[in-house]
Amino acid sequence: MERAVFLDRDGTVIVDKAYLDTVEGVELLPGAGEGLRSMVEQGFRLVLVTNQSGIGRGYFAEEIVLAQHERLQELLLPHGVRFDTMVYCPHSPDVACACRKPEPGMIVDAAAKLDVDCRQSWMIGDKAGDAKAGSAAGCRTIRIGPDADGAADFSAVDLREAAAIIAREG
Repeated sequence: MERAVFLDRDGTVIVDKAYLDTVEGVELLPGAGEGLRSMVEQGFRLVLVTNQSGIGRGYFAEEIVLAQHERLQELLLPHGVRFDTMVYCPHSPDVACACRKPEPGMIVDAAAKLDVDCRQSWMIGDKAGDAKAGSAAGCRTIRIGPDADGAADFSAVDLREAAAIIAREG
């Protein structure tokens, strides 16, 4: 079985712009490309798992998210990496679904599709719900930014530091 790093999108890989509704607004966070490259070099597949409730709330169309993900892949080209798959939950928080983080559905489904062992994998995000979803799926977790609530196993300033934690912890 494969190993993967599951990553939240907004606030983890790209700048969080609250209900981003343009392709032009997709902007890599500092260190994202380098951190992702390090993870790939360590033998991990990369999987984007993101809540996109703006679709369910009617703020933007699903096609916008798909175009944003294409743009993200383009921005990663100079770093020599790309996501193996990108999945998103389009539901608003008031819809009971198994895919919206903190539920683990997106992670579990992507892991099954890519033959990934979650026990050998990681989930990285900037919110407690990201860590909870990762833990529920069986992954070790890293929270980008302060982890005052202790939801994640580790905390890191950015994806470069997260990659170093993964290298150190195996």
